[in-house]
Amino acid sequence: MRFRIVARCCALVSGVVSLCMVFPVIWSGLDKSADFTAFTFSIAFGLTASYAFFRLAGSAGDAKAESLGIREAVAVVVLSWITAAAIGALPYYTSDALPRFTDAFFEAMSGFTTTGATVLADVEAVPRGLLFWRAMTHWLGGMGIIVLSLAVLPFLGMSGMELYKAESPGPTPEKMTPRMRQTALWLWGVYVLLTACETALLSCELDFFDALAHSLSTIATGGFSTKNASIAAYNSPYVEWVATVFMFLSGLNFSVHFLVLTNFSRFSKAGFLRVLKETMRKITLDSECGFYTKVVAVSSLTVFVSLLLSPVTRFWSVEQSLRASFFQVVSVVSTTGFVAEHHSVWLPFVRVLLIILMLIGACAGSTGGGIKMVRAAGALRLFRSETVALLHPRAVLVERGDGRLSNGRRSAGAALSSTAAFFVAYILIFFASSLLVSLFDIDIGTVFSLVLSSMSNVGPALGFMPPGSYAPLPWAVKWILGFCMLAGRLELYPAILMFSPETWRRR
Repeated sequence: MRFRIVARCCALVSGVVSLCMVFPVIWSGLDKSADFTAFTFSIAFGLTASYAFFRLAGSAGDAKAESLGIREAVAVVVLSWITAAAIGALPYYTSDALPRFTDAFFEAMSGFTTTGATVLADVEAVPRGLLFWRAMTHWLGGMGIIVLSLAVLPFLGMSGMELYKAESPGPTPEKMTPRMRQTALWLWGVYVLLTACETALLSCELDFFDALAHSLSTIATGGFSTKNASIAAYNSPYVEWVATVFMFLSGLNFSVHFLVLTNFSRFSKAGFLRVLKETMRKITLDSECGFYTKVVAVSSLTVFVSLLLSPVTRFWSVEQSLRASFFQVVSVVSTTGFVAEHHSVWLPFVRVLLIILMLIGACAGSTGGGIKMVRAAGALRLFRSETVALLHPRAVLVERGDGRLSNGRRSAGAALSSTAAFFVAYILIFFASSLLVSLFDIDIGTVFSLVLSSMSNVGPALGFMPPGSYAPLPWAVKWILGFCMLAGRLELYPAILMFSPETWRRR
């Protein structure tokens, strides 16, 4: 472990997070609210911490930082997220919006990991500067502060591929361009474009601040809202449909967006249909994208039928039932966590289905959490092949031509073994965390729901605890759930490896 490299990366993240606080300061200045001083202090403290990290690291030559090894990459990813949460917690803490640092750190970690669980009892009483900062923590953490740093790492004398592998959500990180800095810039370009498009559409119905804040949360699949009742506060079918579309798009692998953007960047009017046909053909090769679409469609229609048959919702119009079913399914499966209806009164069948979708999560390479669609599809293929092998033990099994994991790659035994190992790690962390939380006299249903929603980065514990009710939890439970959020966001392994003495051994 070369600690100077880790210190330089943490310095970079601390500086980025601190400088990003300039944007909420603008809202605080416009409103002349009390959080202006808190942000000013936080920026100064964060930049001072960044300078201290740089001084600790020394020069690039002293740090021998030509490349990042896997140990350094794991340490950088985990410690950078902790550093970001610690610096990001300062505005909440110093403004007295959350007078206990545990609560402030929990709120910041929930934001950067795009979980969306909040300890704020009354969101609408919080100044706009802090509300915008909550949304920005989602947006920064969604694509990843580390991915943003990839655009700068070459200037520090570092190679970012190992870092990208450690941070990228999903089992098969995509290197879309030859250079990592170019990859990071393309990712952020797509990210900004989606955010701008949703903001423009929501501005037709909402004021600019609410439209921008909800766009930042939606594209990051986070779920922080400027209203206590979340999206339901607007009572607007238009807003719900727009949010549904962009939550679905944000749950897709960003390499799909990259593919569409690059294909259409070179089309002419005469060749529009040809480019469109070629793009659609390439998208259909991505079996994960197809699996994700089928899961959303089938689940939404199932919930739609259940709402029509439920005694509580059978008097709804067909449009309202269809909108509520698609919105809630996409919100859960993309791990955004927005709420448009009080689904706690829906049929138990629907709530269990939503919990299953929460567990599965969005596509690999997206801003969403959960186990990921590609792993779920791989596990189903593994189950099918093992079942066939039991029935026909002497058969030579040949994989079908359409058996792919993602983006046209054939599913290999190593990938399926990795998927099985991930499930084991997920189960171990889930039950270990649940066991620890249960020590604090919380009923078993709430325990499992809290841990599952935190590991899947969904936010409000579905069906057991309403939004905004994390504040009464014991302080130790909040730290445990904070670890679950971090582990889920980083695909478990970096968080697990941090407890291995081998990771910290000097080379």
